[in-house]
Formats: sequence, structure tokens, C-alpha cells
Amino acid sequence: MTGRYFDELPRGEVIPHAMTRTITETDNVLFSAITMNPQPMHLDEEFAQQSQYGTRIVNGILTLGILLGVSVPELTLGTTIAVMALESVVFPNPVFHGDTLHAETEVIERRESRSRPNAGIVIFEHRAYNQKNELIAKCRRVALMRKRPNESVSSVSTA
Repeated sequence: MTGRYFDELPRGEVIPHAMTRTITETDNVLFSAITMNPQPMHLDEEFAQQSQYGTRIVNGILTLGILLGVSVPELTLGTTIAVMALESVVFPNPVFHGDTLHAETEVIERRESRSRPNAGIVIFEHRAYNQKNELIAKCRRVALMRKRPNESVSSVSTA
């Protein structure tokens, strides 16, 4: 397990994520197809050439999924109890086939859980950038995170 516990997530910390991902045409077409999204901006090059972008753009929900996914190893792997909400999802710039995404996460807020003594609630702000370092996606995630388990130390008397 490599995720961080609630106790290891101080407010204001920015965690860069090691994993990067180049998004391919296949990723975009398959994701759009399996999610039943027929938007021609994702699937039809002739249509998309007439748009302001001049080519197809990557499905925003795929971009969001990758942004959240690359954060898992350093942040939440095995330490998340539940994702309670996704808030303020924005896509300030488009993603194109061949763009390579990298991401970072900032701990925005944290508080003890009132109903679960072994957990706390953390608000993360995830930010994804392309290879030009342009912000391409941002969202806030509210997560119920495990606290570090109590490790009882037993002392044995040898008297």
C-alpha cells in the first residue's frame, strides 16, 4: 500500500504525481464508444476540422479519469474509504491526441470525521497539465480517508 493516511496529509501540501500518460486516438475513440458518447468532436475528424480546434479533442471525462487515476499511487491507494464528492470540475484547455498529461494534487482542507473515529475528510484539488504545462483539467475531490492504524507497543517484563 502506497497511499497516504489522513494523518499524513497536511493542509497546503502539493503532491506531484510521478505517473504521466500520453493520450492516444485509440484511448479517446474506445472511451467515447464504451461510454455511449457519440459526440462528433471526439469521433469524427471531418466534423472536428470545421471546429475552432481544427481536429478532434479528447473526451473530457476520459481526461478527468486519467487525472484522478494518476493520483492514486502517491495519494489514495489502500487508504481511501470513500469518495464523497467531485466538485468544481473544469477543463480550461482542450486535450488532443498525442498530448502527455502530468498532474499534481493539493490538500485544500481536512477535518476529523464526526461519525468515524478512524477516519478524516480531506478535500483534494487535482490539477492536470499537458506537455506545454498548460492547465487542462482541475477538480476538487472530497474523500473519506483512513487514519493510520494504532500500532500498540507491548512491553514485556522479564522480571
